[in-house]
Amino acid sequence: MKTDFILAITQLAAERNLPKEVVFSAVEAALVSAFKKDEIGAQHNISVKINPASGDVKVYTLKTVVDKTTDPYREMSLAEAKKIKKDVQVGETISLESVAFHPGRIAAQTAKQVVLQRLREAEREFIFGEYANREGDIVSGVVQRVDPRQVIVDLGKAEGVLPSVEQMRTERYRVGQRLRLYLLEVNRTNKGPKLILSRSHPNLVRRLFEIEVPEISNGIVEIKAVAREAGYRSKVAVAAQQEGIDPVGSCVGLRGVRIQSVVNELGGERIDVIQWHPHSKVFIANALSPAQVVGVDVNETEKSAVVVVPDGQLSLAIGKEGQNARLAARLTGWKIDIKAASIAEAERKPVTAKAAVEAVTVEEPIEDEVKEAAEIVAAEEKEKLAVSDVLTLVEQEPVLPQKGEEAEEELVPYEPPAEVAVPSEKPLIRFAEDIFAGRDFRGEGKEKDKKDKKKKSVKEERLEASKSRKIRKQKVSPLDKFEDELEE
Repeated sequence: MKTDFILAITQLAAERNLPKEVVFSAVEAALVSAFKKDEIGAQHNISVKINPASGDVKVYTLKTVVDKTTDPYREMSLAEAKKIKKDVQVGETISLESVAFHPGRIAAQTAKQVVLQRLREAEREFIFGEYANREGDIVSGVVQRVDPRQVIVDLGKAEGVLPSVEQMRTERYRVGQRLRLYLLEVNRTNKGPKLILSRSHPNLVRRLFEIEVPEISNGIVEIKAVAREAGYRSKVAVAAQQEGIDPVGSCVGLRGVRIQSVVNELGGERIDVIQWHPHSKVFIANALSPAQVVGVDVNETEKSAVVVVPDGQLSLAIGKEGQNARLAARLTGWKIDIKAASIAEAERKPVTAKAAVEAVTVEEPIEDEVKEAAEIVAAEEKEKLAVSDVLTLVEQEPVLPQKGEEAEEELVPYEPPAEVAVPSEKPLIRFAEDIFAGRDFRGEGKEKDKKDKKKKSVKEERLEASKSRKIRKQKVSPLDKFEDELEE
């Protein structure tokens, strides 16, 4: 019976991935709670010990040594304690073996619940302690469930969560897929430890190189910086800690075997391995690889750099949608501005003598300005430019007026206007049309009547015509009557 008890505890420890000591401790705590369900056991301070070899269970009552006892179940006088232990002192605890407890069915059920609860708590603590030390490391797991917001990964002893933020956009996960993941965080919760995983963290590339490249794990080659856009491209800066070691070649491997393993693990993500350099200009130039660099100008105060590349290498240096330049800036920590060689040359072109003269302000005498411009041009072009040459050039150009003076206007000789012949006598009026032409007796012109007629409708014209006929019939002059009689 006792042998079966030991076998049961061993099997339970194996299933829960727990040490035997943890399982024994849980069973002992369960038995204590079971014995306390007894009326007598509730009054005692009880402890239980299990022999891991034989499986024997022993129950002890704990009593405190005092001068005068007030609670016989929990206290013992000094005289009684000295019978058991001669050198006992007041305040010490004496363990007495007891077999007077007989737990019933309810106590057994309570013991079972306590065992399960203690085992769950022990399992959570064990998992948390194991993975807390591996935070920042790579773990291997199998995709167990795919949700819209997260992916549940079985890590063997525990389950990890891969949030959508930490996923690679170019990957599509499926149930049963085995992955290598970066253990980002280990949090303690009421339901146990929560493991946050990542597939997009830059340190995932770092850890994969440490696994694939022995020189990195041995400390011969050091990874100085990593810049990554998960699923698309990464840049890794490496440096050798020993002379005669090629850090880039060590990471790439023979025929690219080592770096190809990392690329395959990341789903075909492009990886550029560059050599780190302590000098900022060289490091920035290397970071823009595979583009060639003509020159680098740095500003230490603003932490910015202007990089000049050949005209044919400008698009390669910037990369698709600025990816190469963006990763180089992240890798070096500098703000990088890329310019083509032709544009940079145009910006750095020295000022010619003619341009210097044209740029002279008119606030000072022209002679002093010309001399100053000649000195500037000679200094920039590193040639001897005589002031007389500049003066000759000035004579060829129109001289600008001084400030406050107005340019002289071209004077045109005055010519009087041509005289118009005016007749000495007024023309004689022979016809009445000359006086009344274009006018009627109402004082309005014929043109105005035409406009008014055009504006009137046909109906209005008919009404006016009928009214005029009626007026003529009513007002007939004597001359009209005489004409009518003659016609009759």
